[in-house]
Amino acid sequence: MINPDGNPIIIKKKKHDHGHHGGAWKVAYADFVTAMMALFIVLWVLGQDDAIKESIARYFKDPIGFSDKGKNVLEGNSSELLNIDLEKQLQQRETEKQELKKMGEQILSELSDDPDFTDITDQIKIEIVDEGLKIEIVDSADDIFFEIGTAQLKPEAAKLLQKIGDYLSKLPNKIVIEGHTDSRQYNTIKDAGYTNFELSADRANSARRALLLSLINVNQIDEIRGHADRKLRDKSDPFNIVNRRISIIVKFLK
Repeated sequence: MINPDGNPIIIKKKKHDHGHHGGAWKVAYADFVTAMMALFIVLWVLGQDDAIKESIARYFKDPIGFSDKGKNVLEGNSSELLNIDLEKQLQQRETEKQELKKMGEQILSELSDDPDFTDITDQIKIEIVDEGLKIEIVDSADDIFFEIGTAQLKPEAAKLLQKIGDYLSKLPNKIVIEGHTDSRQYNTIKDAGYTNFELSADRANSARRALLLSLINVNQIDEIRGHADRKLRDKSDPFNIVNRRISIIVKFLK
């Protein structure tokens, strides 16, 4: 450009540095991410069993001469150690299964020897299920544990539950109480919205209250479930009386 005097005008552009808009924040962010990753690794290590912790410790003591087994731990490919860990857990579960099964058989045996329960021990079913030990108290044509169409426990049923609760109070395991009905639909004009779901849940709660009169601790009871007729004991006959029952599940510790 030329000014009115004929002299050229020179425009110089000043270069600005980026200041706080530069790349320094990227370095700080990278340091933060690295620290977080290190934290997660530490937390992961703390959650592993002693065998994996020992392998990692050996790696850091001698990373060059460390065995392939140890390197696999850090790379996440330690199938051998994982298999050992899984085998250990399965052994623990099997041991607990046998202990719970033995305890269930002992309960049944002692109830059979008790004159108060001799006539109804054939209505107590004990088996190992996915969650733990299941103790079922099943209705029969001769002995019904609840008043028909209600959640009111009969005295002999309440006494039986208290006796079972005394045994279970000796265990650290959590307990689930389930109520079941047959497929006869519960419905009256007065209680049109009251179904077998409500009835089965109310019966499970009645069983819970009876158990709490034993030595069992309230914190030991983990869940109350009302299944209505969704888990029939006799699927071939949904109206069979054996479908009306209370289940007490002693859950595995892990």
